[in-house]
Amino acid sequence: MNVGGVRPARLSMAEVVASLAPGMTVFLGGLSGESLALRDALRAAPDKAAGVRFVGVFFNGINEDAYAKLHPQARQRAYFMLPAFRPDFLDGRVELLPVDYLGAWRDLARLPIDLAIVQTSEPDEEGRLSLGVCHDFAPAAWAHARRRIAHINPAMPRTRGSVSLSFDDCDAVVEAESDLVTYREEAPNAPLMQLASHVAGIVRDGDAIQLGIGRMVGAVLEALSDHRELRLHAGMATQALVPLTDRGVIRGAGAAHVGVALGDAAFYRRVATDETFLFAPVSETHDVRRIAAIDNFVAINAALEVDLFGQINCDTLGGQLVAGVGGMPAFASGAQLSRGGRAVFALLSSASRGTVSRIVPRLNTSALVGAARHLADIVVTEHGVADLRGASLAERAKRLIAIAAPDHRESLQEAWDRGPRVRQLRSQVFVSARAHFQKCHYSSANYSGAAGFAIPKA
Repeated sequence: MNVGGVRPARLSMAEVVASLAPGMTVFLGGLSGESLALRDALRAAPDKAAGVRFVGVFFNGINEDAYAKLHPQARQRAYFMLPAFRPDFLDGRVELLPVDYLGAWRDLARLPIDLAIVQTSEPDEEGRLSLGVCHDFAPAAWAHARRRIAHINPAMPRTRGSVSLSFDDCDAVVEAESDLVTYREEAPNAPLMQLASHVAGIVRDGDAIQLGIGRMVGAVLEALSDHRELRLHAGMATQALVPLTDRGVIRGAGAAHVGVALGDAAFYRRVATDETFLFAPVSETHDVRRIAAIDNFVAINAALEVDLFGQINCDTLGGQLVAGVGGMPAFASGAQLSRGGRAVFALLSSASRGTVSRIVPRLNTSALVGAARHLADIVVTEHGVADLRGASLAERAKRLIAIAAPDHRESLQEAWDRGPRVRQLRSQVFVSARAHFQKCHYSSANYSGAAGFAIPKA
């Protein structure tokens, strides 16, 4: 950490890589903030990764590879599972933390970091460096890293944001132009467009919305083209947002409040010049208290499976972890606390060409619960909308079966009929509560509820 007003050293990226040593923990920017110049320099000198632990937030479909792959003795601390991580995860060289976005921020804020390397814009006349199109996690690591190096990339645009870095706080800088990470969304298919039309029907004019990335998000944004006075408060924004800003659906200074932009070079230039876009770190975009203070906040998140109790699987397929919960817990919780807010989960009703239902009687033991049943206000498929607010267990199941793929509705109903009834569940609660009270000698001071009862397997 630069102290005493010493001017930052000017280094090449090769010199930065040469300074790495075994035992170091090195923070690297991820998503659109990943320095491709640094990545290439590490690939050119992989032996310098030996014994180094790399840490950062990397995302499937955006960031290509695992830094742990650079050398058999390299390690990586991660917050999402990527396909590239799996071999090294199984070997024990990728340590995966089961946390959400805020958990990743907290971890980076307290993790001892020997070196933070962050990609920035060129400095302005006051010596301030913009974090450009990626403000998400860098401030958490930069604030306390022992050594701090800025990759000043002329290709990184200066954007409006709540955080910037000081040139004089850098221990060293690397001035090198290189490409930025870009992202291209695939065009949505007809079922996704039908799903998106149902999601758009939940959104009202004047709402604040949150979406992630992917084909479904592009479809939803397209379906919102006739809405008015919307705002975006999210972790990410993609170039699928541009038609909405062009049409005035989302407009006004700071109406798109995000942590990261993902798109092509033209989109990055757009977010730098359009005052609609305002960037902030995860500590702001994912602060549940800030989200709760936004009236009519609609969190729209993707699911992989939903069971008839309303439990959401959002990151496991076939028993394998394929991602992480990301920002969903903060946004869904904030939506439920927002006046007029709604926590929405969306998914296609089936997979494998219709042979597998994604609405299931009960999440099986190989699936992880990403969102508990109380967190789902509304579930949407291409077949309709299931509003679970105020619904009993039996009514929840009925509404979810109604939006399942038609070929699977009968089997879902049969599975529910064979499973626990509401009366049985009430009996379970009563017996468990009575036993708990007896154990606690009816002491109200010790009462913690009957939360431990098990629902029989459906």
